[in-house]
Order: sequence, then C-alpha cells, then structure tokens
Amino acid sequence: MLSPELPANEMERIAALQRLQFLDTLPEPVFDELVEYAASALESRYALVSIVDRDRQWFKASCLPDVAQTGRDISFCAHAILNPSEIMEVEDALLDARFWDNPLVLGEPHIRFYAGAPIVLSSGHAIGTVCVIDPVARTLSEEQRMILRALAQIAAGEIERQYPPEPPAVAH
Repeated sequence: MLSPELPANEMERIAALQRLQFLDTLPEPVFDELVEYAASALESRYALVSIVDRDRQWFKASCLPDVAQTGRDISFCAHAILNPSEIMEVEDALLDARFWDNPLVLGEPHIRFYAGAPIVLSSGHAIGTVCVIDPVARTLSEEQRMILRALAQIAAGEIERQYPPEPPAVAH
C-alpha cells in the first residue's frame, strides 16, 4: 500500500479547512441527499462526501453503514485531492499498486472501484471529495464523470454557503 503524498500546499489547505469550522459537524439533509443521488446516478453501492483532515478522512455524509472516518494513510480520497482539477478513477483497486493491499480493499467495504471528484473551495484548496466506491471493478461513463464533477462543485458551494470561512488571523 502506498500512503498518499501531502499536497504541496498542505499547510494552507489545512488552514483553509479549519477556517470553515466544518469538521465533525452533524449530518445535514443536503449532503445526505447528495450521496444518495451520487450512488444512484453513478450506479455504485456507496457514495461519500469525504473531507481530508490532517491525519484522517472524515465523512460528512456516507452510504457506508457505521463508518464516520478512516485514517488518512489508507484514504483513497487523500490521493484524489493531489490533482484538484481531475477525477481520480481506480477501475480495479486489486490491480493498482497504490491500493491492492489496502485494508479497505482486503476487508470491508471491499473496495474494487473508486471514483472521486475533489471538492475545491473558492480559494482553490481541495478539502476532500465526493466519491463513489463499489465492490465490483468497472469504469464510469463520460456522463457519470460529468455528474460526479457537478456534485463536487455543489458540495463545495454548499459547504462555503453554510460554513463561510473565518478570515485568517492577522499578525500584529
């Protein structure tokens, strides 16, 4: 298993995430509906709004039963935020050097397929993904990729609307 690298702007990314005061907030219908739609439209068993924190990925919304977060070191989404303008698609995790021995592949939820679109704030920082996962290897259609991109943009807009970032502290 290859742990994800840190983005070049990691300190600024974490600061932007902290200014939102969004982590560990309660479930909200808009995000729950977003993952339900993502799972249905992208024909996946599971969908998540996953936020990549310093040492973990936290799920704002998830179709995964009884899982609120995982370690960042095993996170697919921590890999996906490295290229904020691209969807990361893993057609078969068992054939991917980054993931074949990942505990999320070898055990529950037995990820074989993953696709994640980065949630990018207006500041340009990728704070997480809207992603879909499935225990069956496959690919997305171009239409499904467009839907996933749109859902990530909707998630970013909704996060910033509901949790406007506090301005950075000014040094005196």
